[in-house]
Amino acid sequence: MSTPVSSIPNLGPATEAYFAKAGIHSAEALREMGADEAYRRWLTAGLPPHFIGYYALVMGLQGRPWNDCQGDEKKALRLRFDAIKASLAGSKEKGRSDLETALQFFGVIEKR
Repeated sequence: MSTPVSSIPNLGPATEAYFAKAGIHSAEALREMGADEAYRRWLTAGLPPHFIGYYALVMGLQGRPWNDCQGDEKKALRLRFDAIKASLAGSKEKGRSDLETALQFFGVIEKR
């Protein structure tokens, strides 16, 4: 039996629905992969980047309230967040789904 993603502190039903779109359907799966990999999958699924959402996830996985993140810890998380986004930059054209990006790569549809 799996536990809902929304059982993790700071994560509600909307976040749970977004993670489902990214292929993450349980709190156990999210905990096992960790915040960085989960957020990489979030972005790969075409979901919008949001720094507060990212650090709320990190804090939640530690059992801490989202607003507990401050100072040097918040700066370090910002660097991690930016690195995750940068690692995916250019991997797909903005506004296109993964399928559209693949079809464009193979020349089936035109580049925007």
